[in-house]
Amino acid sequence: MANQKHLLTFLPSLLLSFSLWGHEPLLMAAKEVIPVGVVLDLKSPVGRVAESYMSMALYDFYAVNYDYHTRLALFTKDSGDGVLTAASTAMDLMKHEEVQAIIGPQSSAQARFVMELGRKAQVPIISFSATSPSLSPSQNPFFIRTTQEDSAQVRAISDIVKAFGWWEIVIIYEDTDYGNGLIPYLMEALQQIDTRVTYRSVIPPSSNNAEISEELEKLKANHTRIFLVHMAASLGSKLFVLAKNAGMMSEGYAWILTEGLSSLLDPMGSKVMDSMQGVLGIRPYIPPSKQLKDFEIKWRRNLTSIKTKSKSTTSLNLFGLWAYDTVWALAIAVEKAGMVHSSFLKQNNSSSKVDLATLGIFEMGTRLCNAILTTVFQGLSGNFHLVNGQLEPSAVEIFNVIGKTERIIGYWTRQRGFSQNLNYTGKEAYSTSKDKLKQPIWPGDTTEQPTKLRIGVPVRTSFNEFLKVEWPTDKPSISGFAIDVFHAVQDALPFPLPHEFIPYMNKHRQSNGSYDELLYQITIQKYDAVVGDTTIVANRSLYVDFTLPYTESGVSMVVLVKDDVRKNLWIFLKPLSLTLWLTTGVAFIFTEENVVNNWSRFVLIIWIFVVLILTQSYTASLTSILTVQRLQPTFIDIKEIKNNGYFVGYQKDSFVKGLLIKQLDLPESKLKPYVTPEEYHEALSKGTYNGGVAAIFDEIPYIKLFLAKFCSRYTMVGPTYKTDGFGFAFRQGSPLVPYFSRAILNVTQDKEKIGAIEHKYFSSQTTCEDQSTTIPSHSPSLGVDSFGGLFILAGTASLASLMVYLFKFIYSHWPVSSDNNPTNSCWSKLVNMAKHFDQKDFSSHTFKEESHKGSEFH
Repeated sequence: MANQKHLLTFLPSLLLSFSLWGHEPLLMAAKEVIPVGVVLDLKSPVGRVAESYMSMALYDFYAVNYDYHTRLALFTKDSGDGVLTAASTAMDLMKHEEVQAIIGPQSSAQARFVMELGRKAQVPIISFSATSPSLSPSQNPFFIRTTQEDSAQVRAISDIVKAFGWWEIVIIYEDTDYGNGLIPYLMEALQQIDTRVTYRSVIPPSSNNAEISEELEKLKANHTRIFLVHMAASLGSKLFVLAKNAGMMSEGYAWILTEGLSSLLDPMGSKVMDSMQGVLGIRPYIPPSKQLKDFEIKWRRNLTSIKTKSKSTTSLNLFGLWAYDTVWALAIAVEKAGMVHSSFLKQNNSSSKVDLATLGIFEMGTRLCNAILTTVFQGLSGNFHLVNGQLEPSAVEIFNVIGKTERIIGYWTRQRGFSQNLNYTGKEAYSTSKDKLKQPIWPGDTTEQPTKLRIGVPVRTSFNEFLKVEWPTDKPSISGFAIDVFHAVQDALPFPLPHEFIPYMNKHRQSNGSYDELLYQITIQKYDAVVGDTTIVANRSLYVDFTLPYTESGVSMVVLVKDDVRKNLWIFLKPLSLTLWLTTGVAFIFTEENVVNNWSRFVLIIWIFVVLILTQSYTASLTSILTVQRLQPTFIDIKEIKNNGYFVGYQKDSFVKGLLIKQLDLPESKLKPYVTPEEYHEALSKGTYNGGVAAIFDEIPYIKLFLAKFCSRYTMVGPTYKTDGFGFAFRQGSPLVPYFSRAILNVTQDKEKIGAIEHKYFSSQTTCEDQSTTIPSHSPSLGVDSFGGLFILAGTASLASLMVYLFKFIYSHWPVSSDNNPTNSCWSKLVNMAKHFDQKDFSSHTFKEESHKGSEFH
């Protein structure tokens, strides 16, 4: 009786489907009618389309397989969008219609409950639209997913984000099982490519327009302009209309759609499509086939015959195709499993009055599940092949919403990444380059890629070696040491970085303010970064984040050098100190006697050695005074300048002014700003009393450039006030900072690379490298301590010679004195010996030779 009931139910519905599609009914020798429940939200676009596609599938299948012994009878129930309604509908179908399988329900939240009923009753629950990764067929053997799970699209999405160099993104998703299930997978994938999710916007499906608009205003106030949208069509259609009204579908924004929304663009209507211009989306690729083409023709021809409560899609719908293939797969599996109606449900013996407890068990449920899982055929959506209980992922097509259509800009596969076609030979390398995609048209009808890094650069009128802004055309040409370093660092980054340089200028193409004001533009989101000769100092780090420095720096003082030291009449006395002059004079007096013996000759040799060294040292010291000493600075430190109230110069718009006031305690009235090296030269030349300054304070890199041009007139003196060098600035918390810092280390530690950049702009500095050394306030005169050893040696030799000579003299003259006059006193003897003290010593070698020569003459 039950079988007859289902046959009577099945035949009228089948006859109706035949008449709808313009075909005569087929004569069928149906032995078994298998009841199948269908649980859909018939008020939704997906539900309406799926119902129509499944009716067509039922006819098409049995038109081809008219010899099958089984026939499916579809019992369609409207579950609405409620979870409990879907569960109660599924239970009703199991108990009263004795369905052997259920197609649906439609949403992931509904499927979570219904799949548990299927597990208890061992009835296969087959969903073509519940895509949330939180629903796992591996955890419930009676849940089969004939659609692709959402996480299958995650890698394609992350590759798109990586290809366009987006380092920050906002995820907008609905607060449902479908919306929440994908987020952990997206977060992990984006983290792997080092893209930061700055904000996650969760929108409940029940949100009204005012609530959605309020959330969009929060997003608009955020600096991030890249949005990834993961939500159903009903909520997504409202979101984009309101986003356009909020001005968020204009130039500078980018929107990416996940598969759920991408597969349902057509039913949204022209108003919604108009608000989505420039959006990028991904969806599974549907391979063309004759079967698909014939179905599309039939669908369009008979569309007006389908009685729906609202307009249906006029083009093929992906969820509808999956629903179509699901009916075919189930029909094949039922026949393959040899299903019979008599084996339906064995009642549970539980005495509980609760409906769930009295639910029976389908004895052939396991066999039917296995038959479905092993079913393979070529369906309308492509190859129908279930892996681990769900449809095997296919290739992905990437489209761009242009006008009323979606323009395909490329494809993505797991084997090769991006490509312009799907003719895979197995030799292509995996690619994530955007060059493999066609040029998208972005929101605002522009080909300019959104979120190019907006880089502010200072407009300098001096020291152009660091940064130079020129205007050969309407677009500026920006060059310099800082720019070349940036490009080298950019090449070292692990991802592409689209960017544009924007000069910080006024309408006259002049600088629009100080460096501090330039950096502040990052906080008000005018720029994303600042590149230039920007010094890393503490107060600036309060509102921006700096990279590691790409060059060393510090603040020092440059002053005029003295040039009148050589005009001193007594300059020749300066090489030796007064004590050394006196010591040398005494030594001359002490040593300068007639050479009358060998010991005098010995002393003379030592003294000549001393005089030689003194002479050479004097000559070297005087030479130094007459040459090097002419670089003597006019001032040696800031104290003298500050105590005398002299004027001090600094580079205009530089942080150095604040350092002079706060750290060095100079009054602002004594500070004068200058711009060019020529202005530095003029001010220092005039001096503080003639409208100039006594010193210029600036950073060492600028001072080096200045001295390279005027090194003969000026020198750098005094202490160096340490700074952290030049760096690139980003907004606080920017994920780009660590990447840039690592890349800067790679560049600066590559001596060949950084050396080539430095040589390009600073090669002229090599002639004045010695100017970087602080010159002392005076060159000290040579003192006694410098030659103490020499004088000790000379004095020791003189005293030793004297003692030996005295001993010999007394020894040789004392007896003579005693013999001549024995009564003389000791004092008288000494006086007599003194008369012979300075006589020649004829026993010495010199006088012996003279005596010998004299005797020969005689």
